[in-house]
Amino acid sequence: MKIASLVVRVVPEQAADLTRELLEIPGVEVHGTSPDGGRVIVTVEDGEDYSMMDSILAVNVNKRVHGVTLAYEYTDDGIELQEQEA
Repeated sequence: MKIASLVVRVVPEQAADLTRELLEIPGVEVHGTSPDGGRVIVTVEDGEDYSMMDSILAVNVNKRVHGVTLAYEYTDDGIELQEQEA
């Protein structure tokens, strides 16, 4: 499992349109918008037919996006190996 949280900067008047567009990207969930409307908080999760990194790239290249900050990233890759070594 891989998951990331992003802060996406947008012109406040375009936040609603951006939210609709982000929800079309596989693995993306929108959790809220800042009071001024200039930031959208999203999580991106990997899935069976797509990677988390491809979805993050799709968020980043959206024409409405002015900037993306990675706030959090988690992966459980390697946990099985660590458990086997223990």
